[in-house]
Amino acid sequence: MENLKAYIESGVLELYVLGDLSPEEALQVEEMAAQYPEVKSELTAIEIAMESYAMENAVAPSADIETKLFEKLGLGKNEGVEAMSTIPAYTEEAKVVKLDNSDSKVRTLRFALVACVALLIISTGALFITYNKLNAAHDQIASLNLDKEKFAGVVSKLEFENKGLDNMVAMNDSKEWTIIRMAGQAFSPKSKMNVYWNKKDKSVLINYVAMDLPKADAEHEYQLWALVNGKPVSLGVFGKTDSTSTEALQKMQAIQEAQAFAVTLEPMGGSVNPTMEKLAVMGGV
Repeated sequence: MENLKAYIESGVLELYVLGDLSPEEALQVEEMAAQYPEVKSELTAIEIAMESYAMENAVAPSADIETKLFEKLGLGKNEGVEAMSTIPAYTEEAKVVKLDNSDSKVRTLRFALVACVALLIISTGALFITYNKLNAAHDQIASLNLDKEKFAGVVSKLEFENKGLDNMVAMNDSKEWTIIRMAGQAFSPKSKMNVYWNKKDKSVLINYVAMDLPKADAEHEYQLWALVNGKPVSLGVFGKTDSTSTEALQKMQAIQEAQAFAVTLEPMGGSVNPTMEKLAVMGGV
């Protein structure tokens, strides 16, 4: 049969023995071998020839490799030689061609494994892209929250200043309050501040909105003084910060009479006597 002869001489049987055919092509070879004895005989001959070639061209291991192999097997060299001598000599025996589709199943499983690995790689890439997008979204949310906090701070500051301005207007309209405007001194020439002194109950207030003093560091704070008959009297300490948590107006110690008011920068807790070289603002009544 010319077609059968051409099929045998095509080289497809050699590729089958080497395992280089697709599952569909391998299944076709197995069907041909089951149908035609000539094909089955040729497959057997090719397998025997390849095994003979492998045995003839085998390279004997060196003595060092042989010793290590016996050590891995837990045998001494003499025991290994005896064990090797008990192995029956190789005899050329026809290899039975499996026609139960087991090789085809193995090849199918191999392709399935490759597909799973490819799917895993694609899934990992997709997860990585999704992770980056989530991080970007998280950064955007954090930025929006920060903008929201800044906006809330601005609103709070405006409310604080509005409250202070309302209080200043009320004090200016009232005849009970005297406003002492203090100007900057050599220590801080550009500074300014107002003190509100009540003529009736002698109470003293300062207004943070109408205050322009350099921000004090963590180790210092400002101290208000009243000059009474040429002597300084402390009216308490206060901090100059940018926080709006403090009331716009702060009540200081009352004073019955005073010729002037002044503010100096002192260590935390205040001083018994004013530090004149750190006199920030001063104004007469």
